[in-house]
Amino acid sequence: MERVPQALDGLTLHVESLDGEGRGVARHADGKVVFVEGALPGEDIVFSLHERKPSYETGKAVAILKSSWGRCEPRCPHFGVCGGCATQHADAWTQMAAKQRALEENLARIGKVRAETLLPIVYGPEWGYRHRARLSARRVAKKGRALVGFRERRSTYVADMRQCPVLPGKVSDLIPALRELVETLSIRERLPQIEVAVGDDSTALVFRHLLPLTAPDEAQLKAFSEAHGVDVWLQPGGPESAHPFHHERSELHYALPEFGVRIGFRPTEFTQVNHAVNRVLVSRAVRLLDPQPGERVADLFCGLGNFSLPLAARGARVIGFEGSEGLVERARANAAANRLVVQFERMNLFAPNLAPFGPFDKLLIDPPREGAVELIKALPALGNGGGPRRIVYVACDTATLARDAGILVHTQGFRLEAAGVVNMFPHTAHVESLAVFDRNQ
Repeated sequence: MERVPQALDGLTLHVESLDGEGRGVARHADGKVVFVEGALPGEDIVFSLHERKPSYETGKAVAILKSSWGRCEPRCPHFGVCGGCATQHADAWTQMAAKQRALEENLARIGKVRAETLLPIVYGPEWGYRHRARLSARRVAKKGRALVGFRERRSTYVADMRQCPVLPGKVSDLIPALRELVETLSIRERLPQIEVAVGDDSTALVFRHLLPLTAPDEAQLKAFSEAHGVDVWLQPGGPESAHPFHHERSELHYALPEFGVRIGFRPTEFTQVNHAVNRVLVSRAVRLLDPQPGERVADLFCGLGNFSLPLAARGARVIGFEGSEGLVERARANAAANRLVVQFERMNLFAPNLAPFGPFDKLLIDPPREGAVELIKALPALGNGGGPRRIVYVACDTATLARDAGILVHTQGFRLEAAGVVNMFPHTAHVESLAVFDRNQ
């Protein structure tokens, strides 16, 4: 953005912080909140209004009068149009300081709790880290070509992308070829998305198609697979319909070398998008939980066994609980492949009944964005016998973590020993965090 003198027509604002979407937060003289795209904390900006509401306004910075020392040049030429990233204009320290602040403020405001210790921020690669992505595909008649990429910011249109530096280089380089491929297919008007899943030594592309493929379509996909060294999967219906097309023995995995564990997954199954940071996250979570040989540990929302298998590798007696039968079966297969003894059970963890499986010495909880409030409420109260002594909570939403932390501390007799943030999603406003709870003696 051009730095221009104060005389530019427009409202000048001072930016105080970043919000949960990566927008700058400022205030009018009367205290009304203003959310400003493209602005960073400490900056004085010229504001252009998009929308006015009774309690707030939204808009963008059209000029920077005083720049933050954390401002940097976005690497991606599509930044600002593509909705995949929100904060490429901020350096890593600025991004993570905002996420740390969001965690602390939500713990204080929502949970009325404060961590005794702030954990060091977990950093990782800023570029080429995104091993999972759902790319939209759309044939645009006015442009005379197909587009493949993320949606535009605050829009249903597909961004006109030719690269993406947060994707692994091999996948980013494929975007122009994918556009050409989609344009050649007979079903190009009925192919809404291409899901990307990258393992340690292979890459899978899942083509969602709403009409059957023709023989020429299949030939084009096979040729693309061979030319670019990727596995092609087809998905004619829901996620469960995804199946390998070429090559037929398509298999993905990622390794956790510290624990001697290798975890297999299907491209439509949930895995953390950032494999390098996930390795550090698992290592820290296991270290904080401190499982001892023979201790009974429950891994709740266990998925594929991302935490269960490393915990078992440390000698704990682990039971993993998960709501999806498919993920339970995959977790059992991963345990067998790694020659680890782990029990996996299907359970609706939003209406849990752990009593038949307990008591447990320690818990690891890794819930979806909804959090784990019903699970937290179901824990045995202090003095009831059989309650866990320690809980490590991995969260993808600081608000629900804060809510659950408040219940653990104020109702269930725990103290919040430590909490911190993890740089799982650089250049986005998404916050991954980690918290440790110990039961008061």
